[in-house]
Amino acid sequence: MTSSDWSDREYPNTICLFDVDGTLTPARLTITESMKKTLSDLRKKCVVGFVGGSDLAKQKEQLGNDALDMFDFCFSENGLTAFRKGQELPKNSFIKYMGEDRYAKLVNFCLRYIADLELPQKRGTFIEFRQGMINVSPIGRSCSHEERMNYERFDLEHKIREKFVVALQNEFFDMGLKFSIGGQISFDVFPEGWDKTYCLRHIEKEGFTKIHFFGDKTFKGGNDWEIYNHDDTIGHSVKNPEETEAIVKDLFKI
Repeated sequence: MTSSDWSDREYPNTICLFDVDGTLTPARLTITESMKKTLSDLRKKCVVGFVGGSDLAKQKEQLGNDALDMFDFCFSENGLTAFRKGQELPKNSFIKYMGEDRYAKLVNFCLRYIADLELPQKRGTFIEFRQGMINVSPIGRSCSHEERMNYERFDLEHKIREKFVVALQNEFFDMGLKFSIGGQISFDVFPEGWDKTYCLRHIEKEGFTKIHFFGDKTFKGGNDWEIYNHDDTIGHSVKNPEETEAIVKDLFKI
């Protein structure tokens, strides 16, 4: 049975979950007023949530400081930090899973690998520690928007991240880790099962009979792949926020 908390929706047994970067917003940019209006209209139809690998602070930079009020469910770091109707749910952490010694070996390997990479540009913040993962960026997360776009083109041509992930898989095959390429400049490292499907644990008792997921990195190895292909979800692959809006409006007659 669906929670009575959603009885004000036209379809209380349905939830729409959205990736953030490239799905609700352009990559690393902010949400448009048009998308805000579409999401507001959608919340009259069904339950609405977002799920992304970034922490909540970065998600708020893109979605706005009122993100917790705009969505019924907010899943940061794939749901390791989670909110239901603005109230925080229990957390988990990557460092608890890894332990300090194994974590140090992983970080040291990544830094040595990056040091040996020949790239047109390198900036700073090559490894970002998050609640449920690390995010690894060969160019460094402190690059400018223009540098980000240039790196993405270089990466697509030379498969920098793909080769990096293969090296990590070979080195740490026995640690139960997953590697997921997302966004334009980085990839995530997290325990198996801690991809975006982790967020589904938070809604399994809500009674939803339809779980729509919208994402742009739905290819194998992309960070939307697992949840897009999950047995419990109806996956929608999009190229940009404009396509997200178009599909939502068509599906729910907004």
